[in-house]
Amino acid sequence: MNLGATLIKSRRSVRSFTDAPVDDEIVHEALECARLAPTAMNLQPWLFGAVKDKTLLKQIADLTDHGRFIETAAVCFAIFGEKDAKYYLEDGCAATENLIICLQGYGLGTCWVAGDKKEYGEPVRKLLNVPDKYTLVSLIAGGFPKEITMPKKKHLDEVSFMDTWKEEEA
Repeated sequence: MNLGATLIKSRRSVRSFTDAPVDDEIVHEALECARLAPTAMNLQPWLFGAVKDKTLLKQIADLTDHGRFIETAAVCFAIFGEKDAKYYLEDGCAATENLIICLQGYGLGTCWVAGDKKEYGEPVRKLLNVPDKYTLVSLIAGGFPKEITMPKKKHLDEVSFMDTWKEEEA
């Protein structure tokens, strides 16, 4: 198995973090990996933020509907896309996944919190003083995991097909 597959297969959402800080070099490397994600027509219609300030982490957590655990994270990454870019959501999601996989390689846990079309997207944008031309795509809470749960995943044959999909006959 290759390193990329190992990182992807070992990743789980983490919502409980230790108090250990995340080194700025790791944060920078994660942002660098996000920046290198593929984009439609190479437009790179994005802006990335990394929040470590405890007051801001709490404020972001309080704005979300399913991200209260952001308050306990060592860092929260915010991925924004240019509203007028046709594929800002796809591009922002590619950057989000790159960032998550990079952090997994450092032993950090993450949890992707939706941002696009959420009521709190605009308040988060304003809180972080991000220009109006951007919209929130995702928030990624990150830190060293207190615990990792292993939820059951569907088997590959339940969610994939080769060439064309055929309903199994009973």
